[in-house]
Amino acid sequence: MAELTKLESKLGEVIGLAMAAKGTSTKVKRLARKEASLVQVLDRMAQEAAETERRGKDVAGRFDGKKSAILQKARETKQEATEMAATYLGDDPEALDGFEFLTMAEAGEVGHWEIVATMGKAAGNRPVEELASWALPIQQRHFEEAREGSLALAGQEDPNEPE
Repeated sequence: MAELTKLESKLGEVIGLAMAAKGTSTKVKRLARKEASLVQVLDRMAQEAAETERRGKDVAGRFDGKKSAILQKARETKQEATEMAATYLGDDPEALDGFEFLTMAEAGEVGHWEIVATMGKAAGNRPVEELASWALPIQQRHFEEAREGSLALAGQEDPNEPE
C-alpha cells in the first residue's frame, strides 16, 4: 500500500466521514420518523453525503497510484465513525439522541473540511481546494440543521420528566 501524505490522509478521512454520514442519517431518520420536516432534512443530508463521497473518490483518483490507499483510509474512518455512532446511540436511542450525535458529527466534519481546505491551499492542489470549497458550505449547513433539529426536539421534551 502506498504511503500517504498528510493531505491524502485527510482526504481519505473526509471521504470516510461522508460514507459514515449516509448510514448515520438513515439510522437517525428511523428515530425521527414522526417528524416529517426532520426526515426531509435527513434525506437531503444523506444524498449530499453520497455526492460528497462520489466527488471525494473522483479527487482521490487524481493522486497518481494512491487512490486505493486513500480509499482504504476512508474505509477505516467510516468504520471508526460508525462504531462511535453505535456507542453513543446505545441500545434504545430516541430522535433527540440521534440529532445530538449528528450535531457533534457534523461539527467534526466542518472541522475536517476546514483542515482539508487549508492543506489543499498550502499544497497548491486545485482539485482538493475546489472539492473543499464545494463541500464546506454544505457541511456548515448540515451542522446548523442538526443543531436546529436537536433544539426543536429538546423543546418538545418535558425537562422535569425522569430519564
